[in-house]
Amino acid sequence: MAILVGRETRVICQGMTGRAGTFHAARMLAYGTRIVGGVRPGKGGTRHLGVPVFDTVAEAVAATGANASLVFVPPARAAEAMLEAIRGGVPLLVCVTERVPLLDMVRVRKALEGSRSLLVGPNTQGILAPGVAQLGVMSTTSAVKGGIGIVSRSASLTSEVVAQVTAAGLGQSTTVGIGGDPIHGVTLAQCIELLLADDETRGIVVIGEIGGSDEEQAAEAIARLRPRKPIVALIAGRHAPALCRMGHAGAITTARAGSAAHKIEALGAVGAHIAPNARNVGALMREALASAGG
Repeated sequence: MAILVGRETRVICQGMTGRAGTFHAARMLAYGTRIVGGVRPGKGGTRHLGVPVFDTVAEAVAATGANASLVFVPPARAAEAMLEAIRGGVPLLVCVTERVPLLDMVRVRKALEGSRSLLVGPNTQGILAPGVAQLGVMSTTSAVKGGIGIVSRSASLTSEVVAQVTAAGLGQSTTVGIGGDPIHGVTLAQCIELLLADDETRGIVVIGEIGGSDEEQAAEAIARLRPRKPIVALIAGRHAPALCRMGHAGAITTARAGSAAHKIEALGAVGAHIAPNARNVGALMREALASAGG
């Protein structure tokens, strides 16, 4: 089974009537995702893409039984949208919005504490369980159902690795983009733990990059859990200069932390198979599974 999402996932889309929300909600509906409603203040009582639109998250949840929300709200108002969903008790939030102010995310992270909500993002490509559900903006072109769980900080590398895993004849159980911002919701470590507990996941690919400490925390989780499933790690940014942001807000190496070398060392020390570059991930996972008897 997939992690985080399933056939029972009923999704509302906050900001569904906007240009980005409309485009990606239509893609998700075509893929088979159960989008049961949209939320846009002032447009309650209308319909969009064939589903009802509500003024508030609370109204949408009460009417549809939704248990997940997608946030396509612009940066200045994205935090309020997330906070509304958290207050409404929505179990899963996926926020694809980029450039959410960091102070706003501090408020969101505080609200998540003690709540029943789990946040993926912001600045995430979302979640994809092939043949089950797509929540977000992730490409579905190369994805096929299989046994490899992928968790990533990089959207572009995710597409490459999904294609490689498919070409290797392995397929994916669930692919999760945790988001590229410094302050975000679900972590690499949390996703690894969920994938290790998933019976259909035979191996895990971790895609990391410079900045933050997600990869080091993932290494700590691997050391604690001592998994039998093989884990392949790809860390981007080996040659990135210090104090230079690469790509997005979370990808920056400081004088003291966040280097690719430190992340590679931490993950290698706990038994992860380190991919030397992006083109070797699929083959390396196939070899790791064979060595593990999978």
